[in-house]
Amino acid sequence: MSVPDRFYMAAVMGWPVMHSRSPMLHNYWMEQQGLAGTYVPLAIEPGGVGPALRAMHPLGIAGCNLTIPHKQDAMSVVDEVDDVARKIGAISCVVVREDGSLFGTNNDWLGFLGNLRQFYPHWDAGAGPVTVIGAGGGSRAVCYALQHEGVTDIRLVNRTQERAERLAADLGGPITVHPWEDRHNLLDGVTMAVNVTSQGMEGEAALDIRLDKLPEHALAADIIYIPLETPFLSAARERGNPTLNGVGMLLHQGPPAWKRWFGIEPDVSADLREKMEASIRGD
Repeated sequence: MSVPDRFYMAAVMGWPVMHSRSPMLHNYWMEQQGLAGTYVPLAIEPGGVGPALRAMHPLGIAGCNLTIPHKQDAMSVVDEVDDVARKIGAISCVVVREDGSLFGTNNDWLGFLGNLRQFYPHWDAGAGPVTVIGAGGGSRAVCYALQHEGVTDIRLVNRTQERAERLAADLGGPITVHPWEDRHNLLDGVTMAVNVTSQGMEGEAALDIRLDKLPEHALAADIIYIPLETPFLSAARERGNPTLNGVGMLLHQGPPAWKRWFGIEPDVSADLREKMEASIRGD
């Protein structure tokens, strides 16, 4: 419920940040909820996230999302980091409390699960292994989500194996690290394969992986949303596999942030997704 005489404000901090679709998402909800308010992109240079976060309270900003390169740096700035963000090793959402203190959490894993549950509600976490390709911040959130769902065999592969081994050590649980050259065979028998690298993103080379070992009913997922269909997803779709792009991950991390910032939990509607996808396509 809106509060009279309150101007609702939140933001996304990143460098660069103007490409972000988060303002479109959150301002859609501002209008939908009938709130006087705005969600703005803030271009914060590397190393400058501390002063920017501390400025939110005097400016009346309820909180912010964080994107590259600030998700790790913010860990040492906020006053409290919850167990989820500490486990993942990154903050995606900061909440400004009434006394001005800052609370950090990570909603990226909720975004991944929300997207998965929306389109494949009957996907069974216990039905078999999942292969995760990449070991960056997105991988940490995805692996955490898979563990939370009860996946008992996560095959992790990354071009730099040492980075994957650090991730596995930090998260613990059923994660096994494999050499990069084994990536093609790691798709054998999986229920899902997830690309969490930047390969396939607009302006980047396609993910170098063969899909001949991927079972025909296995889900191919990507956390990239520009373009809407990466070469990895396109190749999977053409051979008959179900696919899932990264738009829903962005959409579904929003409601838990709103719940913390404003005490409101908006819906991820079909209309919102259509508008977001149209914007990405340039319609």
